[in-house]
Amino acid sequence: MSIGKDILSLANKRVLVVGGSSGIGNGIAQLFRAQGAQVRVWGTRDAADDYANEDGSDLTGLEYEQVDVSDAAAVEAAGDFPDGLDILVLAQGAVVYRRKEYEIETFRRVVDINLNSVMHCCTKFYPSIQKRQGTIIVISSIGAYKSVIGNPAYAASKAGVVGLTRTLGDAWAREGVRVNGIAPGMIATKMTAVTTKNPDRLEAALETISLGRLGLPKDVATTALFLASPLADYITGQTLTVDGGRSL
Repeated sequence: MSIGKDILSLANKRVLVVGGSSGIGNGIAQLFRAQGAQVRVWGTRDAADDYANEDGSDLTGLEYEQVDVSDAAAVEAAGDFPDGLDILVLAQGAVVYRRKEYEIETFRRVVDINLNSVMHCCTKFYPSIQKRQGTIIVISSIGAYKSVIGNPAYAASKAGVVGLTRTLGDAWAREGVRVNGIAPGMIATKMTAVTTKNPDRLEAALETISLGRLGLPKDVATTALFLASPLADYITGQTLTVDGGRSL
């Protein structure tokens, strides 16, 4: 393989980012768009304008489709890619604080979003991805590898996603589709605001991060770009940790 200046170009690539309306997913969507891709994002609100002026959300230049992945019927009814799909990014995620995840209905809802919907999206779009010999990138968490005392559903579902990535990466590589994942650490998004907006919690968190700063969506996005590029052609079934050293 020749490593030329355009090796990270996504020109003429078709991309879907589930959970691409804000946070990590939005960072990935915008970086992929900047690299030339045609990017569609799924979010839960009725229209793209509903995200206007919200921190961590920029839908400029992105196609938007309202799909609540906790609703299996909505996933099935969502728009497909008859000409094929090059890259599927699964960045949907839910977490519920104040020990609510110990309540079984909340536990089920979080697992449905963080794990079951990931498998549903993978199987729904597999024919489109296989058609173009594309790739799938799944966003997990370092919570997959350690105890998350207040969030058993989050921890269990993210661990499940790592196992799913490993298994699909093995099975589908034989058919020309690579599946990999990213396990972010403490990334500054609205999902982590319960920590990042609290000075005491933030200070405690920063003490655990070797690089001494919070991660940003772009830190995960650049890793996703690597996994989507020819530079990662010989990688499948792996989940890369992007946490500034927090898990060390």
